[in-house]
Amino acid sequence: MAWYDEAIFYHIYPLGLTGAPSKNDYGEPVHRLNTLIPWLDHIKEIGCNALYIGPLFESVGHGYETTDYKKLDSRLGTNDDLVNFVKKCHEKGIKVVLDGVFNHTGRDFFAFQDVKKNRENSRYTGWYMNLNFYGNNKYNDGFSYENWGGHDLLVKLNQKNPEVKDFVADVIRYWVSEFDIDGIRLDAADVLDFEYMQMMRSVANEVKQDFWLMGEVIHGDYTRWVNDRTLHALTNYTLHKAFYSGHNDHNYFEIAHTVKRLYDMAGGNPLGLRLYNFTDNHDVERIFTKLSNKAHLIPVYILLYTLPGVPSIYYGSEFGIEGKKEQYSDASLRPALSLDDYKDALKENIITKVIATLGKVRQDVMALSYGAYRELSLTTRQYAFSRKLDSENVIIAVNNDDAEAWFNLPAEGINEYVGVLSGEKIKSENGMLNVCIKANYGDVFLPVDSKTNEYVPIPYSEVEKKIEKEEAKVKKEEPKLHDHVRPGVSYEEMTVEELQLSIINKMSMNGPVTDEMRRTVMENVYHDSLVNWVKSFR
Repeated sequence: MAWYDEAIFYHIYPLGLTGAPSKNDYGEPVHRLNTLIPWLDHIKEIGCNALYIGPLFESVGHGYETTDYKKLDSRLGTNDDLVNFVKKCHEKGIKVVLDGVFNHTGRDFFAFQDVKKNRENSRYTGWYMNLNFYGNNKYNDGFSYENWGGHDLLVKLNQKNPEVKDFVADVIRYWVSEFDIDGIRLDAADVLDFEYMQMMRSVANEVKQDFWLMGEVIHGDYTRWVNDRTLHALTNYTLHKAFYSGHNDHNYFEIAHTVKRLYDMAGGNPLGLRLYNFTDNHDVERIFTKLSNKAHLIPVYILLYTLPGVPSIYYGSEFGIEGKKEQYSDASLRPALSLDDYKDALKENIITKVIATLGKVRQDVMALSYGAYRELSLTTRQYAFSRKLDSENVIIAVNNDDAEAWFNLPAEGINEYVGVLSGEKIKSENGMLNVCIKANYGDVFLPVDSKTNEYVPIPYSEVEKKIEKEEAKVKKEEPKLHDHVRPGVSYEEMTVEELQLSIINKMSMNGPVTDEMRRTVMENVYHDSLVNWVKSFR
């Protein structure tokens, strides 16, 4: 057991939240990081006790094209600002995890600059992958190199080079000694060399007790990365996808089967495969945007906080904000926010209230961190399971249907439970618990004891009112089929939005356009693909 086993993360993309310029002029530091200190009280208020923040270090643009691994980005401030920020986090009982971008560097990084200057004679030629001084690149350097993700801005490091390994090890030690961080999230861990990660794990074991290495991995057998020699945990993209599609498609089988497969990988042990669970992050659309029925936000967050794994909230999603991925830009996923605009959220915003309540329950009830998982009931629209640790048993039930649903669940020898959100007390009969879950809702049932009196119920009428308001807002803002489509313009000249609306218009001529059909169209933001799609209609 370590601190991260009981963590509830808050995730901040600092360049976005602080409203920093998209390009770094490497000028005088602007102390924007300090503006995030007031957010720490908010993070605690909604029940989070850990912070994943990054990228933070000097870069030219979005932060992942690192220029200097030992200097806070000038757009955010100085190293002293980061020292102070981490100290403030620790004073409030918040652990701090930073982004580690060790797969590639930016072009302004000292080693690459030396290669540009000295070409074949540079002592750093071995630091990068597949340097070819007979080739070229989009910047017309007169040589080519292996980049990351097709972007020449990101120059891929040679992870087998001993000097590169020593450099990264030194960076990790520096971050701990200088800033006192508690862990690192490894960017693009699915393409990191395993010996490279083993080196980082060795350094992690050395620098601090329970220092956490979490890797960004999207696909594959997660057990390849999570073990005693490489990483402690991975991003759970598999469950992230199931969260929204399992609700949009009214298919709880997808979520339950995903959980079972991952739990089997873990050997039936909640700590056998540590996973970082999330509904959204700085690279994907907001869960509010992805859900066809906004009422499903509540059951989604109930699952996030109660299934095996460590839950994480991406800044702003606790308020239910929108965030749609755009072509060539992730800016809409990483907005600047003012905390003052949400100062009454805990009183007035049902989503914030539910998340704060779930955060408190997660901290209070150890079964949600360490308890064995057991599926109790499953249909396409209803799902129930338990988390049990010794004599502590928690029952979770969710319903994605537009009508209420009844569950008949084993009480595990406990006479009476209480719903954390509803406040409803239910006595067992003949060893079973008969539970009614309202439409598009859910609840967490705890055995009645002194602790349960600490949770303030959230009336379902308040939930219905909030959901109706949000859905009305979405319908009001949804463009009509012919809005924003310029007459007489060829498909090739249309914007992405015009092409999307044109496709929906074509679909409507062949029959009703469902929410799922509309969502599929709106998620496609690639111009050429949309042109081909709209031309496919006859």
